[in-house]
Amino acid sequence: MRDIAVFSGSAHPGLAAEVCAHLGVPLSPTRVSRFANDCLEVQLQANCRERDVFLIQPLVKPVQEHLVELLLMCDAARGASAGRITVVMPHYSYARSDKKDAPRISLGGRLVADLLTAAGAGRVLAMTLHAPQVHGFFSVPVDHLHALRELAAHFGQYDLSRTTVVSPDLGNAKEAAAFARMIGAQVAAGAKQRYADDRVTISSVIGDVAGRDVIVLDDEIAKGSTVLELLERLRESGPRSIRVACTHGLFAAGALKRLTEQPDVLEIVCTNTVPVPLEDHEEYRAHGDKLRILSIAPALAEAVRRIHNGESVSALFDAPRGE
Repeated sequence: MRDIAVFSGSAHPGLAAEVCAHLGVPLSPTRVSRFANDCLEVQLQANCRERDVFLIQPLVKPVQEHLVELLLMCDAARGASAGRITVVMPHYSYARSDKKDAPRISLGGRLVADLLTAAGAGRVLAMTLHAPQVHGFFSVPVDHLHALRELAAHFGQYDLSRTTVVSPDLGNAKEAAAFARMIGAQVAAGAKQRYADDRVTISSVIGDVAGRDVIVLDDEIAKGSTVLELLERLRESGPRSIRVACTHGLFAAGALKRLTEQPDVLEIVCTNTVPVPLEDHEEYRAHGDKLRILSIAPALAEAVRRIHNGESVSALFDAPRGE
């Protein structure tokens, strides 16, 4: 069995360190420098020859910087004769560019997948892609994890006897239904139409939410416009309580502030697939009392271990995961 080597880009080194702690292996150092002409250079500062190399890097703001950094990490590992290169990408932001819904529009999800493969990635480990079919853009194997078990464990502390899981749109309804089955709840979905990146309308909510404890579940929250629109429709039906949950808590452009200022939102739950506001961040101090951040490092570490050992990754969802 080849030795394992784990490297992190600059996007989320804290998550990489936590994954390595669960694996019981060191996080190998990476040096990222910038030339005078603004070009990046990456050096992996540990031996890669014939090793099983894992590169941890979510694509978060600034996305283009972190993408080029990841491509250079792949190239450096390939040039160092790595035995296998696995990209661990907890958040694939370009997954939202997955369809041609306007003339002469680019398909960033497929293009970036091609770039990663061309740079040397032999496998990809992703978490809660915007659309499951996005992994078909990759010509290399993709292990697609989700955070539903972590979310279900968190919400298990509450009385769920009168709970409805609500998806903001029909596209996410399958994931919401799976989550509802895990916690023994009902499911509902919003009828959404998007006009722009930050302008949506939800005409109605399909399902029973009146007098019930609602968990709004989405794959990611960026500006929060979809969730805020959904809250307006939910209030028309009179739910008993509202909580919001997602995998990727991006919280761009003051979204965390807008959501926590909603008096009937009791809690906002996300995972640490992306860096979350620090405690000394002004917005976190003012609005972080409702925010709950769950760690997906144990799930990623177990998936990395299984990939390294040639074991089934899909089995993670078939039986409870050990500590």
